[in-house]
Amino acid sequence: MTGVWLHPKNSGTMIGIQRNMFIPQLYTTVIGQIILSALLGGIVGLERVWNRHPAGFRTNILIAVSSCIFTILSINGFATSGANQEQIAAQIVTGVGFLGAGAIFHSQNSTIGFTTAASIWLVAAVGMAVGSGNYFLALFSTFTAVIVLALFAPISDWIEKRNSTSKKEGS
Repeated sequence: MTGVWLHPKNSGTMIGIQRNMFIPQLYTTVIGQIILSALLGGIVGLERVWNRHPAGFRTNILIAVSSCIFTILSINGFATSGANQEQIAAQIVTGVGFLGAGAIFHSQNSTIGFTTAASIWLVAAVGMAVGSGNYFLALFSTFTAVIVLALFAPISDWIEKRNSTSKKEGS
């Protein structure tokens, strides 16, 4: 049988699939995963742009899509090569941590950018979840993140304002 060998998710065996059956299905799945990761990254990015924070719409989409692609490659691209597939996931986390570190700024008595760094890391995790086929995890995580970023911001601002006022009064 001529065909492409595929290591399916959730299976410990190798199966042969004819090329004309495999390629369209693979393309459809990969295209869907990339589109979903772009949409979810974009949702988080829109919240960041809406509230005038760094790492906005396009940045979050690119982070989610690239994490998705790396995850797809780690699962499908190296399945038969004997390579350690987990290393790619670990390197995504490391690389995104580097990006997030670049978003954190320290000046005098304040440090800013932690939420931006955390949202960068989250969007990468969402892309990895989509790339690995964990769609519910990706959707629910995005929903939770947007709730935290959008609805909890006024609460956080109020607490920070209250703390800075009490510090000035106590000085």
